[in-house]
Amino acid sequence: MELKKYKLSDVATIHNGATPSSMHPEYFDGDIVWLTPKDLSDQQSKYIYRGERNITQEAYNSCSTHLLPQGAILMSSRAPIGLLAIAGCSCCTNQGFKSLVVNNVNCDTEYLYYYLKHNISRIIGLGSGTTFQEVSKKSLETLEIELPIKIEQVRISKILADIDRKIALNREINRNLSLAA
Repeated sequence: MELKKYKLSDVATIHNGATPSSMHPEYFDGDIVWLTPKDLSDQQSKYIYRGERNITQEAYNSCSTHLLPQGAILMSSRAPIGLLAIAGCSCCTNQGFKSLVVNNVNCDTEYLYYYLKHNISRIIGLGSGTTFQEVSKKSLETLEIELPIKIEQVRISKILADIDRKIALNREINRNLSLAA
């Protein structure tokens, strides 16, 4: 299988997240899904649909977060680096994220999700900082990745998704068995 090298910024637009001021309680409990790394910490599924808190339109307008489309790859970029999920709906994230909106020309979103998951130690290695490690937008944009042609990416990601579904089914069976015992 032939692989072609890309910079991550060649296949995806990378967005920073942001947090509205907590001094304004009216900014929270709105209709916009807003995620923090904590929301991904117990995530068992590849897709995430909601977090602990939502924000209002006023909160969204008050800070530099982005409304990410369904299908964006969400990656915690600090505390800790490397928690991953795919947005199951449009959402925003806090400043602990770098989110990738795949251009879909040369890259399949699910393939890139699995690629990043498999290469998370490389991404962690990009982290810098004294108080805590953080991966910058710039270091992610210049990260070199190797991709097969898109049709191969789709084929591979389908196989991996089938394995994920079987693992989830086994977890559910084990959970049900432990409840019945």
